[in-house]
Amino acid sequence: MKNRSILFPQKKTVEISESEIGSIPSGSVLIKNTRSLISIGTEMTAFSGDYPKGSAWAACFPYPFSPGYAAAGIIVETGEGVKKEWIGKKVTHCGKHSQYEVLPLDQIHPVQRQEIPDEEAVFFIIAQIVMRGIRMSGITWGDSAVVFGAGLLGHFAACLSRIAGARPVFSVDTADFRLSRLPDKAGIITINPSKQDQIKIIKEHTRERMADIVFEVTGNAGIIPDEFKVLHDQGRFVIISSPRDKTLFDFHDLCNRPSHTIIGAHNYSHPSAATMENPWTAQRHTELFFDLAADNALQVKEIISHRVSWRQAPEIYHALLRDRSDYLGVIINWE
Repeated sequence: MKNRSILFPQKKTVEISESEIGSIPSGSVLIKNTRSLISIGTEMTAFSGDYPKGSAWAACFPYPFSPGYAAAGIIVETGEGVKKEWIGKKVTHCGKHSQYEVLPLDQIHPVQRQEIPDEEAVFFIIAQIVMRGIRMSGITWGDSAVVFGAGLLGHFAACLSRIAGARPVFSVDTADFRLSRLPDKAGIITINPSKQDQIKIIKEHTRERMADIVFEVTGNAGIIPDEFKVLHDQGRFVIISSPRDKTLFDFHDLCNRPSHTIIGAHNYSHPSAATMENPWTAQRHTELFFDLAADNALQVKEIISHRVSWRQAPEIYHALLRDRSDYLGVIINWE
């Protein structure tokens, strides 16, 4: 059986490739994907090839490269050792942009809340990443939080901070379109620093106390030092994004003297197994995301900006390369 998938044969080049699926290994399942999510951050880094030579980025994205990191679909066949009861189940996974995916059973996430549309379920990986950062931040009821960047990660960071009890929560971005996609009634204060004085606004809404926590989700290494200006002394700075470049940072003035805590929060740092002390694995966070989405505590539909057929993939990648300011959640339809 033929499988179509997206391929980057070299930087700034995208095509639809075809391959044979082959047999299903023992312990694995065959998933027919219905939707997949384009990462307009990390994935576009891979597409553009815009990263330092010899960096970890270069090692992660060797060409030809098969992109994709979040998909939803239905199990249509099982390998040896997997019960046939799995056939027909709705699942999500960290597979590629493709019509079909073969994966071990332990690498899929069953969608327990069947009412969640596939185009919303694919955001599970965004939720995992941000939920890990939220927990590592130690955020608690009444903390003030500033989220720099209102892309997918930033949108989730602002909304989940509010759900976790932070007040006030600020979302800072230079793209009005992204800020406009934040829910109106979520209690999130939006700031466009190209048009507004962010320091003044944050001072006013925190009664001049400034922020307890900053979440960096822009991925723009050059602006990171300035983001520390909104923290009060002994604040927490959480890096959820994956900056591509190096940052010139004065550790005395920006960290040591104000006694800030800098926290790196990556999805890979989830515990591999749940313990009584730390039960929050990636799987557990995925389950929580499905509950929040199904209950409309997270309004996932609002961040879907574009829905495209897999046949339009080359066009959408080149459009994103030109300008991503009017894009947020980009869903590929494989049906």
